[in-house]
Order: sequence, then structure tokens, then C-alpha cells
Amino acid sequence: MSRRKAALTGQLSDADLRLLRIYRQVVECGGFSAAEVELNISRAAISMAMNDLETRLGLRLCQRGRSGFSLTDEGAEVYEAVLQLLAAVEGFRTRVNGLHAWLKGELNIGITDNLVTMPEMHITHALSALKARGPEVRINIRMIPPSEIELGVLDGRLHTGVIPALKTLPGLNYLSLYEETSRLYCAMGHPLFEGESVTEAQLAHCDAVVPAYAQTPEIKACHEPLKAAATATDREGIAFLILSGRYIGYLPTHYAERWVREGRMRALSPETWYYLTHYSAITRKGAPPNLVVESYLEELERLVKESQ
Repeated sequence: MSRRKAALTGQLSDADLRLLRIYRQVVECGGFSAAEVELNISRAAISMAMNDLETRLGLRLCQRGRSGFSLTDEGAEVYEAVLQLLAAVEGFRTRVNGLHAWLKGELNIGITDNLVTMPEMHITHALSALKARGPEVRINIRMIPPSEIELGVLDGRLHTGVIPALKTLPGLNYLSLYEETSRLYCAMGHPLFEGESVTEAQLAHCDAVVPAYAQTPEIKACHEPLKAAATATDREGIAFLILSGRYIGYLPTHYAERWVREGRMRALSPETWYYLTHYSAITRKGAPPNLVVESYLEELERLVKESQ
């Protein structure tokens, strides 16, 4: 008369893997007593684990008692299967760890213009760390306006971007990076270049270049006292007009520093005429998992925390 065996159903859990590892050690040690030292658990705990495993599998795996320890035929087959399973688990772990160690793929990133001169080089250092972790990672940078960066991240053309925090969109995650100080400048040859302090009345009579891109209400308020006589779509255009000696305008301090150091540009009443811009790294909410992007953001977050 044939004996009906219970089939193994359900999923293997961490607890099941623990029982299987205990079983392997018991078999390789030749019994419960010898396995105590290797497993660093009591004989009673080993016995309980074996009972649980046999119940889970619906099989008698071994004979134990006064006559000694021996495997049943089923126990021997299960032992061989355990060796294959645990080898596969270890191979999986090694392969996944290898993916973390050697990243492959692309990072498509959009960046607002003129951030490379920021003293806090979080982006540069994060890209360097990413390349160290994954020498085969291909980095593609696009220098485009903030609105295009937002759209690119939302529609998946870009993995991430760096933009001024002018507004928040519900479909994006934001990681605060740093704040940028902008001051009001004029260049050599301008009537205000040799002066000390500057009044609002004086500014009102000077031609100014104002940005033709989105700004927060606070930043717009800083431009209101100026006599808008020209516009520019980016900071380089603003710098061109200031350096003509005919216009005043706001520039980030890190961007203007080269000309200030050369004596070609100066800030006007720097403690009065300035504003701050906050920058954030953005990613799309619900984007598919991407180890390259996650590794880059890890490095970026680490650098931000270290600078605080």
C-alpha cells in the first residue's frame, strides 16, 4: 500500500532558510551534539528546529536516539536539495552585491546654467563618486532652463535634475542642495563703479538688465526698484550687459567672483541689494527603480549632510 506524502506548498521564508541551514550543519556534523558548537545554539533548540522542518516538509528526515544519528532516504535527498538551494541563494546574493559594486547604465541629468562655479560642489563630487562606483556608467548632462528640466524629469527623458526651488510640483521629489546668494553688480566704466554706498534713487536712474525667466515673488521684488532697460534669458547674457559698463544687474556671487577678483566688476551696497535662491535635486515620484539614479542620489544626500 503506497504512502501519500504531503506536498511542500507556499513560499520559502527567512525562517525556512534558517531551518535548512541548521539541517545542513546537523548532517555535516553527523548529529545534534556535534552541531551545537558549530551553530552556537542548544541541542534542545536544534531538536526543535528539526521537528519544525520535518513538519514543514511533511517528511521524516533523520533517525535520532540511543542508536545514534542517521539520515532517512528522504533526508538524504533533501540534504542534496538543500545544498543546491543554499548555493543558489549565495550566488544570487553575490550577483546582486556585484551589481551594487559595478553599476551599469546611464544617468541623464538636467542642470540649470552656471552652477559649476558654486563653492559647494555637491553635484560634481556626487558625479565623481558615482563614476568611481560604476566606471561603465554613462553620464549625459543637458544644460537647459528649469521648466524644461521639470518636464524632462516628469516625462522620463531625464532621470534627475537640479533647479532653483521656485515652486513645487506634485509629481516630483525634491532634495534640498544649497542656497545661492545673488548681488547687484556694475562694471568698470559705469557711473556707480567708483562710489561707496548706493541709494534706491540712484538705482532708479541707471539702466538695468533683468532676467527674462521665472523668478519667485521675493526675487521679483528685488528687481522692482531697477530701471529695466534690457533683458537676458540666462546669467551669461546678464553678465555680458553688465560688463559693457552700461547696465547694472543681479548675478550670483560665485559666478561674478572672477570679474570682481580682476577689478572689472563690483557689488553695489552688498549688504542691502541681494537675494537668496534655493536649489534642489528633483526626481519623478513613482519612477521605476534605477540603481544608477539611486546611487547618485545616495552620494548627493551624503554630501549635503556632511556640509550641514
